[in-house]
Amino acid sequence: MIVHIVFFKFDEENKSLNIEKVKELLEGLVSKIEPLKSMEVGVNFTDSPRAFDMSLYSTFDTKEGLKTYATHDEHLKVLEFIKTVVSETKVVDYEVAS
Repeated sequence: MIVHIVFFKFDEENKSLNIEKVKELLEGLVSKIEPLKSMEVGVNFTDSPRAFDMSLYSTFDTKEGLKTYATHDEHLKVLEFIKTVVSETKVVDYEVAS
């Protein structure tokens, strides 16, 4: 199994609304991109200077499935919006031994 984790730090302008919208857009991808097996989108509630605003945890059967997701038109549409409301992201991709 492949795990894809992303952390997002949002711009302050319309932050709450943009967090809600991005969460909805990301969760909508599960039914649109077949290699995407599961997705969990979490909104941070901790007030810490180290904290990011949102996390994405998604799983795929293979590295090729993750690549298909990354280049899929529906994902790219969501990514286009995310880039307009996010100031920083971090990503970790790893394989879980079966």
